[in-house]
Amino acid sequence: MGSLSIWHWLVVLLIVVLLFGTNKLKNIGKDAGEAVRGFKDALNEDKKTIDNSDKK
Repeated sequence: MGSLSIWHWLVVLLIVVLLFGTNKLKNIGKDAGEAVRGFKDALNEDKKTIDNSDKK
């Protein structure tokens, strides 16, 4: 009984959807995706800056 079965996760998902609603969950997912994309872009920008400074 140490791990949760699929039924436990489905019940948790149902409760989360009932509490927050699908529209708010969609907005949270969109915001999280944009944050990850911004973080990746910042890492790539820093890498380009380091690469350009090594060439000089």
